Amino acid sequence: MTHLLAQTAAVAAGFHFATIDWVIIAVSIAVSFLPALFFWRRASSGTGEFFTAGRAAPWWLVGISMVATTFSTDTPNLVTNMVRERGVSENWLWWSFLLTGMMTVFFYARLWRRSGVLTDLEFYEIRYSGKPAKILRGFRAVYLGLFFNCVIMATVNLAAAKIGNVVLGWPMERTLVVCAVMTIFFASVSGLWGVLVTDTIQFGITMTGTFAVAYFALQQPEVGGLAGLMAKVPARTLALLPDFGDWTVAATVFVIPLTVQWWSVWYPGAEPGGGSYIAQRMLASKTEKDAVIGTLLFNVMHYALRPWPWIIVALASTLVYPQLSDIASAMPYVKPSLIGNDMAYPAMMKFLPAGFLGLVVAGTLAAYRSTIETHLNWGTSYLVHDFYRRFLKPGKSEKHYVLMGRLTTAALMVCAALMTYALGTAKEAFDLILSIGAGTGLLYLLRWFWWRVSAWSEIAAMASSFIVALGFFIARKNGFEVASHVALLVTVATTTVVWIVTTLVAPPAERATLESFYKLVRPAGPGWKPIAATSGVVPAGDSIAAAMLAWVLGCTFVYSGLFGTGSLLYGRMPQFYLWLASFLISGFWLSRVLSGFWSKAE
Repeated sequence: MTHLLAQTAAVAAGFHFATIDWVIIAVSIAVSFLPALFFWRRASSGTGEFFTAGRAAPWWLVGISMVATTFSTDTPNLVTNMVRERGVSENWLWWSFLLTGMMTVFFYARLWRRSGVLTDLEFYEIRYSGKPAKILRGFRAVYLGLFFNCVIMATVNLAAAKIGNVVLGWPMERTLVVCAVMTIFFASVSGLWGVLVTDTIQFGITMTGTFAVAYFALQQPEVGGLAGLMAKVPARTLALLPDFGDWTVAATVFVIPLTVQWWSVWYPGAEPGGGSYIAQRMLASKTEKDAVIGTLLFNVMHYALRPWPWIIVALASTLVYPQLSDIASAMPYVKPSLIGNDMAYPAMMKFLPAGFLGLVVAGTLAAYRSTIETHLNWGTSYLVHDFYRRFLKPGKSEKHYVLMGRLTTAALMVCAALMTYALGTAKEAFDLILSIGAGTGLLYLLRWFWWRVSAWSEIAAMASSFIVALGFFIARKNGFEVASHVALLVTVATTTVVWIVTTLVAPPAERATLESFYKLVRPAGPGWKPIAATSGVVPAGDSIAAAMLAWVLGCTFVYSGLFGTGSLLYGRMPQFYLWLASFLISGFWLSRVLSGFWSKAE
């Protein structure tokens, strides 16, 4: 082991690891494995414990686990790439998804928790009926749990391999083998409880490392501290809003994301109405209140706490490495094919002193593991519970399904590792996969609140979105270039029209299924009026108006925190005080509105 570490340190030219760095990395790995051993027996007791932590997770564990999962090895690289290419305002491409996240908090978290399903795909057979519901559940279990999930994990693996090559001098094979062994052992042994607890530990390590990179980036002579950074970086790069003189850029980065994209596009971690591992965490919550507060905590930390350290590093990198050739010169041992604006973030780690370098590497590994382990547990829940148990081998013992879950976890990681090698040649296919969900978001929002939405609606939405996306893909392959924002608008419009017409024409779910769903979830609003009239169920007392007010206040609260922090860093004190006032006022009224939720919750 000592020989391997010494060899690694020698290969990683430009990164000087001291003994304290290796000690910190080793200790962080050892500590993060303790929950796996502690929760092994509990996770083995049944699929309810393995996939939803026995529905006993407190709000703070739920929220931190969500935000740890969305912080992966590729996330700071992506933000750095955005800032270096188009400036800080490019982040509106993902800042806009706060609107989706807050809608999930106040409209859907309680409904998910009331549903009592083990996975969000099980929703299909309590909300819809007949063969279409079964087809939806089975197809999406394989598509999302295996294919789509492996592509996402492969992108995370690729980012980890790049960082391993830059910082440690490791070839891709070694990085993938080491990471696979760790994640397979942990995710297959611990179940969701272990993932939740380890996410909390890893998030603390990761955020400490993130602030360390930002601090030492500001200390570089080319930067000259925070004041030097703000004085040297061009105003157009620092701007929080895009240049509306260039309408194409403004529309792509700001207007369309805030008006269309946030509610219409299915995006992992920001699904309209909640889904994937976000729904898994809500389903694992102890109560409705824990589901709501935990998801709110996630959105606050995800959008208001984390972005600025990454942005500071990205801005500093434009002064330290103005051109891609500067990054290549600083790291001559890195393959030229890997050099890009996204590599500026790991390149800035070169300036970390002894101890902090180990901390940041440990944090990077923690970010990688928290994402991969969640995706392994989530994808396995689909493949085992929604496909294997439902269609192939029903009626087996809980221990049998837990064993299959552990074997599937290992198989998923192997598939994701192998797919990592194909990413360089499958980039266009990956872009096609991401575009397939465009236009389906509104359906995912309305299916909870409009009884007429059926399984046929979802099938029509998926099919039309796929056909339109495939059409644009073929057009581009044949030289007919279509702007991405135009393709998005056409896909959203076409898909929305198709599924709404299908909803009005196709038969709804069976009456008994609709009444059963209404009794279980008790959604508010007029959309279930015909079913509510015959169900004999007392409404839950939820208020659409109160949820809408909470949504507005929640978005104001988080955006005020995000831009107030930015104003403070920029030294724009009048704006900072305005954002601070907005933050405090919206936070106060949000707490008042939320107090009304709990009197009606469980």
